[in-house]
Amino acid sequence: MTARESTSDVFAHLYRRAGFGATQAEIDAAERLGYDAAVDGLLDGLRAPDIAGSALEMPHLTPLAQSSIPGFTYDDYSEFIALSTWWIDRMVVTDTPLREKLVLLLHGQFPTSYEKVGYADLMYNQNQLFRTLGAGSFDALTQAVAQDPAMLVWLDTGTDYRAHPNENFARELMERFTMGIGTYTETDVREAARAFTGWTLDYTTGDFFFNSYDHDNGEKTFLHHTGRLQGSDIIDIATHTPASSRWVVARFWSWLAYPVTTDDPVVAEIAGDYSKDLDMSKLLEAILRHPSFVSTKAINGLVKQPIEYLVGTLRLLGLRTTAFEEGSLVWLLASLGQQPFAPPSVGGWGQNQYWLSTAASNSQLALAWTVSQYADLTEVADLSGSPGAQVDAITRMLALDSWSDESYRALWKIADKGSAQELLVLALVSPEYLLN
Repeated sequence: MTARESTSDVFAHLYRRAGFGATQAEIDAAERLGYDAAVDGLLDGLRAPDIAGSALEMPHLTPLAQSSIPGFTYDDYSEFIALSTWWIDRMVVTDTPLREKLVLLLHGQFPTSYEKVGYADLMYNQNQLFRTLGAGSFDALTQAVAQDPAMLVWLDTGTDYRAHPNENFARELMERFTMGIGTYTETDVREAARAFTGWTLDYTTGDFFFNSYDHDNGEKTFLHHTGRLQGSDIIDIATHTPASSRWVVARFWSWLAYPVTTDDPVVAEIAGDYSKDLDMSKLLEAILRHPSFVSTKAINGLVKQPIEYLVGTLRLLGLRTTAFEEGSLVWLLASLGQQPFAPPSVGGWGQNQYWLSTAASNSQLALAWTVSQYADLTEVADLSGSPGAQVDAITRMLALDSWSDESYRALWKIADKGSAQELLVLALVSPEYLLN
């Protein structure tokens, strides 16, 4: 634990990284209870009921079996927009923010896109899979993801035939999902692909189907293990390697604290315990309780991803997606490069500099203006004529600890000459707010 733990910026940091932010009042309450109690509450939410999130009305999603009936037509893109809006709203209202944040992180760990999958219903089912299994063992989660219909379509496992094994899933399983580049050989890829032959999707039911007649049941050697290996054996072997323990820890530390590589000392510190049972709840706890998680490096270590930026802003301002034109928030996120259910590739999204560009700045400004139109700024407007008090009110509204001298001068100038809405917009695009 460090000396910074008692300050409000540490608690604001905790709730941003382990969720989507908290109001200043919530941060003040957490500070009175202490850091460990705040972490306990977040961890408890990994398995507690999400009453507010579960109460949201689900949009109609056409089941795969129905959509595959010859001659049946439906508006699949509208369903995709409705599903994306529903998830944004769930992140905004959730009673279990760490679990919902984990769902978003797992969407980045196992990137799957509607643009290829083509069925909103399959994307929803995968989203639910992350929500129900994400806090358990990583090996069990990976086994489930491997047989998930959205993943089967996304990485062409259904075309992995005994006569012509498709290597897409086998390669990404190791490179992106479990172990990282440089931890396997091309022979391992080919042998793993053979083990996944016969794994396919039954479009008449929408379920995973194992076609034993098209499965290569011969002897295979994968990562020095030899036998009549099945797909499930490949996943079990891969997820239990030391390379996987380092890769998974590095990935989640990079998302929650600051970017690291697998040879970073903090990864070695955490990976040993994680490797014992691959328990994701314990991994999250180890990260949130690690002294470096509350260091200055961590607090200033990440730029908000667009989804975090939008959801956190809506939470702080007490807004819901229903306040906006249908689909507008999804389109704004698309302009920022992070549309839910639509990662750009199997590599997912990048970090920090990935989100910083002239085009991104323009899109952030557009989003800030859009959101500011619906915010209740009465408290700020009532302080008109007192620029310093207005800036203080915006600071508390956005649960920020402080401003740089340059940012404060710019905000003070807007408060003196401009409107409350303009002040909020400037604050929302400030470096202090963009840092997660």
